[in-house]
Amino acid sequence: MASTKTAPPSRLPVITFSVAFAALASVFLPARADDSPKGGAHRDVRIGLVFDVGGRGDKSFNDAAYEGLSRAARELGVTTEVLEPSGAEDREAAMRLFAARGFDLVIGVGFIFSTDVNVVAKAFPKTPFACIDYAPPFDGSPMPLNVRGLRFREEEGSFLVGAVAGSITKTNHVGFVGGMDIPLIRKFEAGYRAGVREVCPTCIVHSGYSGTTPDAFRDPVKGKALANSQIAAGADVIYHASGTTGHGVFEASREMGVKAIGVDADQFDEMPGTIVTSMIKRGDVAVFDTIRAVTDKRFSGGLTSFGLAEDGVGYVNEGPHATAIPDEVKKRVADLAQRVVKGELKVPDQL
Repeated sequence: MASTKTAPPSRLPVITFSVAFAALASVFLPARADDSPKGGAHRDVRIGLVFDVGGRGDKSFNDAAYEGLSRAARELGVTTEVLEPSGAEDREAAMRLFAARGFDLVIGVGFIFSTDVNVVAKAFPKTPFACIDYAPPFDGSPMPLNVRGLRFREEEGSFLVGAVAGSITKTNHVGFVGGMDIPLIRKFEAGYRAGVREVCPTCIVHSGYSGTTPDAFRDPVKGKALANSQIAAGADVIYHASGTTGHGVFEASREMGVKAIGVDADQFDEMPGTIVTSMIKRGDVAVFDTIRAVTDKRFSGGLTSFGLAEDGVGYVNEGPHATAIPDEVKKRVADLAQRVVKGELKVPDQL
């Protein structure tokens, strides 16, 4: 679908928005309103969220963002709606729909929204926007003042699961499967490698990426092939940062009797007995904090970073989903985490 052009606000009557909405709505899956409390303190504050590739139900990053949205509905009483674009070309149009309807905050889930959010934010300068994993303009131009870029220090969380992998491997070979080969995902690999090296200097890390387009995040067949290749090379623990491509990693790990590490959310239930832990990327924290800033009337643009110190990243180390991690390994990793928080240990974010 071609991008929708918006006329200057002074010349654009309200009816045009309504017609545009009716014409465009058919290209999206139905919007779903959250169960916002009818008597919420901020029920008049409307938040729109547009999902990334994979959509709600990915049991990963999109679901984490949705949890933050749902928490805001429960605790702050805001009214929320979500859209799932039917294709990549519809991301910009989805955000325009929310902005044109006068929403108080529009959120794009994923780095792939970065360019789109810049375009729409300039067209609606009075509307606050937020983008998870936001990438600043490549040409060096300033980001719009009404955009908050939510970023994470993924390397810190990956460092922790790397230390787990390096501690439990029996072959001294571990693996990493990335989705789209981009700087963001290479941050996961860089932190993972550093964590493995910290506890097992002699360990070998095998890595591979499933592609160079966004479709790399939804290719379980390729994920399984990459994992099988790494297992054949000796890897007995494999960490993925590849969206639903990771399900193929889990399948290969289960079939070959090795361990896997999930990403972004607790993925244990995807493959019980195979997934030893998951790196947690708290998209829910970032989304909730941003919505709260809007309700408190203190929203501001710019880049915001979430790491171990902000409880923005971590790993599953408690409860029944972490029983495969020995207590001594948990203690060792906890000590490493504290060193990172205190600034005593710097985790690399580049390979």
